[in-house]
Amino acid sequence: MTEITLVLPFALPPPELAPDLVRALDAPVLAALLSRTSSQQANAAAADARALPHELWLARSLGLAAGRTLPFAAAAMRGYGLDPAAGNWFIVNPAHIVISRTFLMMTDSRRLGLVESHSRALFDSARPYFDDRGHTLLYGDAMTWFMRADGWAALDTASLDAATAMNLTDWLPLGERALDYRKLQNEVQMLWHGHPANVEREARGFGAINSFWPWGGASGLDVASPTSNLACAGAPPWLAAIAHKHGASFTELLAAGRDFTFCDASLMEAALAADWAAWLQHMQRFEKDLFTPLLGALAGSAGKARLVLSHRNALAEFTTTSLAQRKFWRRPTLDRLLP
Repeated sequence: MTEITLVLPFALPPPELAPDLVRALDAPVLAALLSRTSSQQANAAAADARALPHELWLARSLGLAAGRTLPFAAAAMRGYGLDPAAGNWFIVNPAHIVISRTFLMMTDSRRLGLVESHSRALFDSARPYFDDRGHTLLYGDAMTWFMRADGWAALDTASLDAATAMNLTDWLPLGERALDYRKLQNEVQMLWHGHPANVEREARGFGAINSFWPWGGASGLDVASPTSNLACAGAPPWLAAIAHKHGASFTELLAAGRDFTFCDASLMEAALAADWAAWLQHMQRFEKDLFTPLLGALAGSAGKARLVLSHRNALAEFTTTSLAQRKFWRRPTLDRLLP
């Protein structure tokens, strides 16, 4: 009997909007999966967490130590065919930061529209500045670069998505080497100001790439569990690089009849933008494309299914089995999405 884990970041509605969103959501299959369970648990995020709850869950499931930060860099590099070897590496994301008198805010990377040619040009111009400070800079894709910074192993960073759409004052890197980061950042910001790639971006209606965001620091010795069978959809590029099966559909994986974990991060853009109409549309798609096939699998070859749902400040796990789904006296309800 197979075991299926479905990870859905931001599928838990935020507590202040949960009653209205649950009332508007037409998802009877999800209600059955959440109501007829063999176990469930919910955990609030730690007050000092610098990562989203689902990111910490994924790190633990991959066998990577996860404290307040996420050691994903080495695993992501291997996904891009890069060798982290020795040393300490960070994921580096090109970023657009909105600067006002009272706050700094980072634009969602999914909305940057950064194309390969512009990213390459910005990368090539910045690399000598990293080299001058002894930091190797490697290219993964348009949105994902990697920096070796052996002396920055203790730099306390926040994940890109945790910091997105928040006041960056509370999320900037901390620690003894934070000043070194800010100095390098300032140099790169001045370099990119007026860069031809940014001039073209602004002419097309996009914000300039005016900063970079380091996070996910990891030793080259950190290895994701080779036994994890992670697949994903709608995921940020770094996670797609780590996943063993990026691009495979949920139904294809179900048909294969093997244990797997499937992370669909399609809700994140809508949730981070507080676009709850789009969030409801995605949840209705999940009802058809994910929940209905999953319930069907529980009536067939699948023995156990686990749903891992989260929002910014909490994560809940619901485990159901083929036997639990026979508990017809439990009325299906979406109330378990409520705080």
